[in-house]
Amino acid sequence: MSRFKDLTKGFVKENPVLVTLLGMCPALAVTTMASNGIGMGLATTFVLVGSNLVISLLKKVIPDAVRLPCYIVIIAGFVTLIEFLLKGYVPALYDSLGIFLSLITVNCIILGRAEVFASKNKIIPSVLDGLGMGLGFTLALFLMGAVREIIGTGSIFGISIPFISQNPMSVFIMPAGGFFTLGVIIAVVNKLKKKKPPKEIGCAGCPNAHSCSVKTEKGGEEC
Repeated sequence: MSRFKDLTKGFVKENPVLVTLLGMCPALAVTTMASNGIGMGLATTFVLVGSNLVISLLKKVIPDAVRLPCYIVIIAGFVTLIEFLLKGYVPALYDSLGIFLSLITVNCIILGRAEVFASKNKIIPSVLDGLGMGLGFTLALFLMGAVREIIGTGSIFGISIPFISQNPMSVFIMPAGGFFTLGVIIAVVNKLKKKKPPKEIGCAGCPNAHSCSVKTEKGGEEC
């Protein structure tokens, strides 16, 4: 049951985009089309699973003093691999994602899961965590891309949609449309989860507060 939770928590409960509000840059930049959202999501999933696997294997070998640089080197290696694969086999998607594919290296979702989960857990839970978070990220990007493509261009995956194709709202494929779509989807998710606004602005109201466990000298916690 615990492994099932490791896999599924990233779908909705801890969705990296819609709940913990991470990975905003690619979520807004590449989701002008549903196919781009799926491509970026799956590429990120590949890097998440690979980096979580390696970091979990090496967690007792990597010194604490240099763990973050080591994590970044591992992540960068998987990003380079997925870049080569996409450039060789899916050049159209590679061109569409552009520089945002390379920026997966500094995606806070990947580094966050490495620091919070993979470095403290065994291999299988770490792989499932990476897979679940990656698929949740993919789902969020697909939803955004689908909404923006349908309303903004009147088509989805190259298939024209009657009426909408004759009256597209091009603002949805612009940056403003991305922010609006993201806000609406987050609002719907919060409504479905019956999530209430935080009572105060600070660590207690942070969506990542549950992941913070760094003790201060006074015995408290800091984000």
